[in-house]
Amino acid sequence: MFLFRKVAIIGVGFIGGSLALAMKKNRICREVVGVSKHKRTIILALSRKAIDKGSLSLDIIRGSDLVILSTPVSSIMHLKNEVLRYVDRECIITDVGSTKESVFLALSKVFPNYIGSHPLAGSEKKGIANASSGIFKGSLCLLTLAKGRSTVAFNKVKEMWRRIGARVVTLSPKEHDKKLGFASHLPHAVAYALINSIPKNTLKFAAGGLKDTTRISASDPGMWNDIFMTNRDNLLDAICSFEDSLKRIKSAIKSNDKRILIKILSQSKKKRESLK
Repeated sequence: MFLFRKVAIIGVGFIGGSLALAMKKNRICREVVGVSKHKRTIILALSRKAIDKGSLSLDIIRGSDLVILSTPVSSIMHLKNEVLRYVDRECIITDVGSTKESVFLALSKVFPNYIGSHPLAGSEKKGIANASSGIFKGSLCLLTLAKGRSTVAFNKVKEMWRRIGARVVTLSPKEHDKKLGFASHLPHAVAYALINSIPKNTLKFAAGGLKDTTRISASDPGMWNDIFMTNRDNLLDAICSFEDSLKRIKSAIKSNDKRILIKILSQSKKKRESLK
């Protein structure tokens, strides 16, 4: 049984394209349409059978009962008034943005059936060419819901993510941004800083450790610029915490305190091993 009649995905890149493929595979809706700024993206999405129809114009989203905003965070907020011209008040709106407080504030004012989504299934890769229907299987998807919002809309969005394989956890927008500032945004900031601290003439000696630790620094700079700046305060708190942690290691090494250093490293190892 279909959850939706027509789903429109604005931004059929890696996440949007993967969502489209997963929806088709799991029969979430009768029809999936896609919108992109680039004609070649639409052509590739059609050739991969990720979407049934595609366009460079938002006019194609008319009649949708679910619209998914899968663009950078700053674009999501700017799109709201344009999207409003093409959908009715009953249409459910969700997004896949990595920050939620500013997005929720902007979208919930104009869309009564807005539910925030954040699938934790990203990659340093981008584009519809790298999209895959299976990236959401076993992943975690965070949903944000304000008091007084439609439980019918929330339950349908929750069921959509469940059917494509994700586990769903609900957070307030504020709690989401605080937790993700540490769990997601800080690791990216550290990876970008780490690779920049390595002298270029030593990169040829890099082994698995550096490659593994800095893999995510190959992510899209434009997208992460948006994420960092829209979660500025929480990320700065997380960076301060990291700086304190690094200072403790530096201090132990500088003072030749092997006991403290092994204690710090052992605590870190234990915490890392607790990750599922």
